Amino acid sequence: MNQSSCGSRELNQSQPAVHVLFAYTGGLLVLGLLLNGLALWVLCCRLQQWTETRIYMANLALADLCLLCALPFFLYSLRGTGDTPLCQLSQGTYLANRYMSISLVTAIAVDRYVAVRHPLQARRLRSPRQAAAVCLALWALVLGSLTLRWFLERQEGGFCFTSPSRKNSHTPAFSLVGFYLPLAVLGFCSLQVVATLARRPAADAGQAATSRKAARMVLANLVVFVVCFLPLHVVLTLRVAVGLPPCVGQLAMEITGRLSDANCCLDAVCYYYMAKEFREASVLPAASRAKAHKSQDSLCVTLA
Repeated sequence: MNQSSCGSRELNQSQPAVHVLFAYTGGLLVLGLLLNGLALWVLCCRLQQWTETRIYMANLALADLCLLCALPFFLYSLRGTGDTPLCQLSQGTYLANRYMSISLVTAIAVDRYVAVRHPLQARRLRSPRQAAAVCLALWALVLGSLTLRWFLERQEGGFCFTSPSRKNSHTPAFSLVGFYLPLAVLGFCSLQVVATLARRPAADAGQAATSRKAARMVLANLVVFVVCFLPLHVVLTLRVAVGLPPCVGQLAMEITGRLSDANCCLDAVCYYYMAKEFREASVLPAASRAKAHKSQDSLCVTLA
């Protein structure tokens, strides 16, 4: 029994599970398209100044929108339609934008780390032009690695997860590297930012409260990232490292994959509040303003 028939059979035997899956996916699509469409409209049409963070967030909203648009076709391909052009296109779009989203969340964390942890050097290291160049490089890297993965898996029997001729291959390493490396970078940058905010002297009680809120939002962003993406990649790691029964592995991949899709909605909500809190928390205390006057602008747009 191949993996596609196994996964489809499990779902077909449980009509409540099918209804839950369609209701969940429908709600995710409506909410995700609304939130990310609104975010993209505000970022591109309503704001006059393009800062580093707005460039990253616009690309993130675009990646999440593309993933959501590909989701119905990707779910349809999981019914076992074979290694068709529709399956290849939908899966390629889905995977490209999932790992682009992961990469952009990591880039935002690095940008925030530089602005908060090294404010005096931030003016030299950060600029809208550099942010745009980073986004272009990430798109090229993700699309290039996906093209290489498509070529390798086509040689081994099929690119689609549901291809009957698909063999076990080494290409899931692309997915594992595309998650675990960003996770390490995101974790380091987030914890460093939280530690810096905790040590920062506050001029008054209001600024201290703002710093605490910003730190909580950084941790919340890290938790959302881990909850959404870690289960899927743990399952993928187990499939590659020790192997899982076909039915169990396929079902676990589908469940954790749908959990990862929720990140598209949570990104828009989380970064809205993140921008608000960091715009307030990024201002240095009065005693330090003279020393860091040249770096104030870069620090104030940490997530503005």
